[in-house]
Amino acid sequence: MDFLHSEERDLRGVIKRFRNRDFKGTGGQVIKNSTYQLATNLSAKVGSVLFTIVIARMLLPELFGLYSLSLSTIVLFSTFSDLGIGSAMVTFISKALSNKDNKKAKSYYFYLSKYKIVLIIFSSILLILCSYFIANFYYEKPIFIALLFGGVYLLVNGMISLISSPFTAINNFKIPFVKELIFQILRISVVPLGIYLIFRGNISQEFSIAIVIFLLTLCYFFSLIYLYFSRKKIYFLKANKKSLNVSEKKSLKKFVLPLSLTVLSGLFFGYIDTLMLGHYVESTYIGYYGAAFGLIGAASTLIGFVSGSVLPVFSRLKNKSLESLFKKILIFTISVSLFAAVFTFFLAKYILYIYGAEYLPAVGLLKLFSILLIIIPLSATFDTYLISRRKTSKMAWFIIISTIVNIVLNYSFITYGLRFGMMQAVTGACIATIISKVLYFSLVGIYRRKISKKYKAPN
Repeated sequence: MDFLHSEERDLRGVIKRFRNRDFKGTGGQVIKNSTYQLATNLSAKVGSVLFTIVIARMLLPELFGLYSLSLSTIVLFSTFSDLGIGSAMVTFISKALSNKDNKKAKSYYFYLSKYKIVLIIFSSILLILCSYFIANFYYEKPIFIALLFGGVYLLVNGMISLISSPFTAINNFKIPFVKELIFQILRISVVPLGIYLIFRGNISQEFSIAIVIFLLTLCYFFSLIYLYFSRKKIYFLKANKKSLNVSEKKSLKKFVLPLSLTVLSGLFFGYIDTLMLGHYVESTYIGYYGAAFGLIGAASTLIGFVSGSVLPVFSRLKNKSLESLFKKILIFTISVSLFAAVFTFFLAKYILYIYGAEYLPAVGLLKLFSILLIIIPLSATFDTYLISRRKTSKMAWFIIISTIVNIVLNYSFITYGLRFGMMQAVTGACIATIISKVLYFSLVGIYRRKISKKYKAPN
């Protein structure tokens, strides 16, 4: 009961601060930062859903499949432009600033920036060099020019990440929020307008997808310009720089290397299905798969939004208070997830009309994927709990194991399904994805249950 009363007092305190616009002190700063972060995440998720619906309707399944394949490939290469450096930047700069050491913060930024820039250029050149082979020999689809534009896409996105990290480190979440807002508004307006105007002419599929990727890159570029002119607010860059010693450099490497493996595994976990389908099936079927999985991904992210937003709260709680709040979040997530899954399963046909009647062949895929509306949000809730307990190394191993299983199952089920037809191969990829995500959910669930026993003692 004391815990409930404290929650009510905290909630009233937050509302009072908002009403009086009182963001003084540490508590006020936390509330302000959390609000901007919440707004940024919400803008990104809602903008992504709206954008996907609009271009899916405009491109139709075949071109939408080529677009999904192009973007998935570009995003895969973008992983090599970071490898955990962004997280290291935020972590070590924040630590230096908490010790009032602006010089050390600047040293960390410039030291990591050198590696970050090298990786950005490397990933961009690697994609450009591999684009012809990937498009014409692996996929055998007309996305060569789109992947070439992807090299520029990687450069722009890499620079956005490089400039954004210090703002997070100095607790300035307003700038990233405005940046995200600029990008979402631009891509929801500029890209569809460009498609409408340019596609009126008789242009090939290859140039059509290339134009979409180019327009998307252009939207990112304008948000990069905003960040560039806002960088003067990164106050620690005005300090003199001092060299990092051997021990400090070693600490950075120990932090980044395991994180790199986690990032790579996590990305393959999320995109291997699309990348493998790109080799085996026609782009129209990739469009069906992308439409069904896109809806599930968007819905599950919104359902799991609550669990993600309570990470700072989880991190401050201990023992029974932690377990009490976790159970409440879990019950809420299960309730909403079950309703969403049942709703999606029985109304899949009508839901797909959001994309247009052309996507109705994906009804069966959407029904299968409806189970993920339970699995993904619950996994996110367990992830939040484990992160708050600093059990990220275990999570990394769970992701790696699930990724390996995902790759094996995708290959097995897709190739077996091709014996009966392309839609059966896509269904195989769908089942492989579900099994691998259920495996990850089981692993994090079992481990959370194991460590939760340590927190059942009184506070």
